[in-house]
Amino acid sequence: MSEQTGNTQPIRPLKEDDTQPLKPVKKAPRWRSILLSILGFLLLIGLGGFGGYSSGIKIRKSAENAIFTQQLSEQFSYALVDIEFGRYENARQRLEFIIRKDPGYPGVQQKLTEVLVLSAIPTPTPAPTLTATPDFSGAESAFQRAQQLILAQDWPGALTALDTIRKLDQSYKTAQVDGMYYFALRNYGYDLVTKQGNLEGGIYYLTLAERFGPLDNSAIGLREAARTYITGASFWELDWRQAVQYFTELSGGWPSLWDGTMTASQRYYFASMRYGDELFQRLEYCAAYEQYQHAAAINELEAGSANNSNQAFQQCYPPTATPEPVILATPEAVPTDPPTVP
Repeated sequence: MSEQTGNTQPIRPLKEDDTQPLKPVKKAPRWRSILLSILGFLLLIGLGGFGGYSSGIKIRKSAENAIFTQQLSEQFSYALVDIEFGRYENARQRLEFIIRKDPGYPGVQQKLTEVLVLSAIPTPTPAPTLTATPDFSGAESAFQRAQQLILAQDWPGALTALDTIRKLDQSYKTAQVDGMYYFALRNYGYDLVTKQGNLEGGIYYLTLAERFGPLDNSAIGLREAARTYITGASFWELDWRQAVQYFTELSGGWPSLWDGTMTASQRYYFASMRYGDELFQRLEYCAAYEQYQHAAAINELEAGSANNSNQAFQQCYPPTATPEPVILATPEAVPTDPPTVP
């Protein structure tokens, strides 16, 4: 006992100050905790509002980009029509406008070079000839000719005949001629898109028909589909995700719409495969497999894409391990007879 107490420190005698009671610790005022809670709540609301605001800005910018792309596509379409009809100055202005807005727009530089070359070719000046006094009685025969051509569904011929009427007598049966113009322009534009795959020309003539009267829903839908096709095709081999987005829409409502090379359904098939390959290379297996499934619903996958699809499926949906069966041991038999006493 003495050994243990010898190693301890000597006990310091108590002083008078040590006997004073400890002062109680003051708690923080309640209003301070309430204020902090309110400030934290307002901060959370502010962060949520900022996130919603940022999301709204992204959505608005995406919509603006889509409208901007559609406007450039329309101007490019009109430029192609101007080139076809020899209006090179109009085509040049449209193409230069596209270049100012988007220098990398597909095909615009080549078309501008083509227009500059064509406009530089001198046109022969015809020798002046004496013009006879126009025979305005020919307006009636031109009118009958236009009626016959419309019945035969010869829309270009009918438009030529109607132009002849207006050249001979602008006041001749104005209302009827306007109606015939509308009918011929509307059907010619519709046929250019659906039968010839001339999307730009079809859009042009449908827009001209709209000057004579409102288009029907079928023509409006076709024109919008043609614009969507042109916009989607502008992303071909440049941005497969955008191409898939546009041709997904078309494949549902206008699968047979084409531009002279491929239908909307075929473009959706190829774009889905290429986008699937792109996602597969980025190791996004589930998203890649989904794109391959979209393409496989239209036609058989190409060999490379089919192999990628199988691997993507295995990575996205790995097989679950089958548990091994547990063999229960047979319990030992308990003897029922009483032990024999020796």
